[in-house]
Amino acid sequence: MISQKLMIDFLAVALYLLAGLVFAVAAVVIPRLIVRKSKGALREATYESGMETIGSAWIEFTVVYYIYALIFLAFDVDVLYLFPVALAYGKYASRDLIEVIVFVGILSLAIVYAWRKGVFEWKRR
Repeated sequence: MISQKLMIDFLAVALYLLAGLVFAVAAVVIPRLIVRKSKGALREATYESGMETIGSAWIEFTVVYYIYALIFLAFDVDVLYLFPVALAYGKYASRDLIEVIVFVGILSLAIVYAWRKGVFEWKRR
């Protein structure tokens, strides 16, 4: 039989999931209820910092911007893995420090590889 403590733990998880679902649904539903609906030509117009646009909004960016953004995103997500390690330092602090150094070293190798491939060199047109 399932113990009472285990049921309380399951209830806590279920409440957190329910609260997350409520917040997610509320973030979608409430704005739809209170927003003023507008129609017309201005509704479809491009708006950029309060200024009228000049020319077409459809311009091409070079692929370098996308590669740079993907590299940034990859390293930004990888850095998130360092926070749990920093919080979990404890009994084996020296081992954890070596693991962090190896992890950051591997990330550094990826940066060196991208640098050697010329990803960070933007050619002017």
